[in-house]
Parts: sequence; structure tokens; C-alpha cells
Amino acid sequence: MAMPASEIEEMIRAALPDATVEITDLAGDGDHYAARVTSAAFAGKPRVAQHKMVYEALGGRMGGVLHALQLTTAVPK
Repeated sequence: MAMPASEIEEMIRAALPDATVEITDLAGDGDHYAARVTSAAFAGKPRVAQHKMVYEALGGRMGGVLHALQLTTAVPK
């Protein structure tokens, strides 16, 4: 079952309201995405903690309806 990119973006923005979210469907199948998330909430946190915040925002959908997500996080400049 595929997950629309718009739903991924909405879930991340709900958890991180200031986030800039860019989603790319890598295979055109709705199962393999790349996401670049920029948020001030990531400031001072290690990369692992930043990624955990995004995965928590996705509410357990990773490995289920969301098969694969190549994730890049950043703090705004």
C-alpha cells in the first residue's frame, strides 16, 4: 500500500510546524521517498535525534505503508 507524499509532508509539519519539507518520490511508486526536513527544532540535537523526531512524526508508518524514506535533516541558516 502506497503513502502519498502530501500525507508525509502533513504529518511532519503537524509535529514540526516551522519545518520546511521537501519530498521526492524516488521510484515513482509511492513507496520509496527522499525527504529533506529543515527545522529550528533540530538545533543543538545530534543527527540521530533529529531523524528520530521525524520518524516519531510519522507515527509508526515506517516499514508499513511507508516502505522506505531517505532522510536528510538540517537547521535553518
